[in-house]
Amino acid sequence: MFIGHFAPALVAAARPKAAGLGTLFVAAQLVDIGFAALLVPGIEAMRIEPGITAMNPMDLHHMPYTHSLLGSILWAAAFGGLVLAATKRRAAAIGAALVVLSHWFVDLLVHIPDLTLFGAPPKLGLGLWNHPAIAIPFELAFIGAALLYYARRTEAPTGNRRLWTLAALLAFAQGVDWFGPKEAAYSLVIPATMLVAYTLLAATAAWAGANRKLAGART
Repeated sequence: MFIGHFAPALVAAARPKAAGLGTLFVAAQLVDIGFAALLVPGIEAMRIEPGITAMNPMDLHHMPYTHSLLGSILWAAAFGGLVLAATKRRAAAIGAALVVLSHWFVDLLVHIPDLTLFGAPPKLGLGLWNHPAIAIPFELAFIGAALLYYARRTEAPTGNRRLWTLAALLAFAQGVDWFGPKEAAYSLVIPATMLVAYTLLAATAAWAGANRKLAGART
């Protein structure tokens, strides 16, 4: 799952007193941002194993701090605390924390068993990455429904051009992820690419959501 992770962010952003869309895009991929950062010093680890799944050659064999349920809860609590400190809005903090936590449950659907509860076996994952005919339409429908929900629940004085620019960037990023060239072996190019992609998507989301407000809300 890649852009599907942003669906909870779009839904949360359409709630009253929510954090900004850019902040929620960071929340949606926070544990993957953490994973990319921890790959650099070797605290967490992955390998490239072509054929390990039908859609993804990444063997994500050591992710105890980011992709355990306990780790995700701790990341969610920390990020929620930061949002509360920055906004003074409890609803914004709770929404952001839930978006962070949603990442683990969405990953559970697509990953082969490489997720954990507490950083040690048993390893969990329902493995939709081995079923592209299910995984691809599911991810597109998931993010598409969330985009439409956000578009209908919010409005901007300049219309939806910024939002559809974001949608186009999401579609492009997902297309590259699915059909673009794959690294033959693990290198620091992988976490660097992850961090650049998440930064670009979050920045675009912040721009797309900057002038939007709840539909019908008074200014």
